[in-house]
Amino acid sequence: MRERMQKPISQTNPRSPITESYRTIRTNIQFASVVDETSVILVTSTAPGEGKTSTASNLAVVSAAAGKKVLLIDADMRKPQVHQRFQVSNLFGLSTVLIRERAIESCIVQTETENLFLLTSGPIPPNPAEMLSSKAMAELIESLRKVYDFIVLDTPPTLSVSDTLNLTRVVDGVLFVVDSQRTNRNLVRRAIQSLQQVDARVLGVVLNRAKRKKNESYYYYYSSDTSVSV
Repeated sequence: MRERMQKPISQTNPRSPITESYRTIRTNIQFASVVDETSVILVTSTAPGEGKTSTASNLAVVSAAAGKKVLLIDADMRKPQVHQRFQVSNLFGLSTVLIRERAIESCIVQTETENLFLLTSGPIPPNPAEMLSSKAMAELIESLRKVYDFIVLDTPPTLSVSDTLNLTRVVDGVLFVVDSQRTNRNLVRRAIQSLQQVDARVLGVVLNRAKRKKNESYYYYYSSDTSVSV
């Protein structure tokens, strides 16, 4: 029997230093919104296991806690994890909405965090790349913009499949997650270049599991040429 994933730390321990790190990331994204609209972002990484789902989930929680109406979408239709993080059903979700089997309203789940809603991936389809690049997906995101203040998409790793690159055209920016202890620097460079080739707006990088001094936190956020310890 599969062990249940722990809920996002920002939900279970809102006073944790790590939760505060996610609040700083949220604030930096808000600063980016001053120049260009940043109400829909996707979170990705180079490879699996770097913490992209944790980052997407916790960012959604702290944004909702700040009073915004937030929707977290699991757009990883190959290895979805958002429903496991929040311990909800994945019987219906994004895939069932896109094939018009269920209405969007019946698939969105309200969480125990006020203002935070989930759209899980739904059953894994045979053609995730085609579904995510479809006109139906673009229209869905545009319609959801009118309902939610902030939308976060958890997407597959950039170098693994084309799904994430296809989605960059319907979002306002990309948050890139890197595991500092296991990710090859050249692969990170390749992944960023792939995003730039499709004109994705890379908002910054979350450096996960960074070696730190005792008075430093676990995460760093980089925006443009400025690095900010969070």
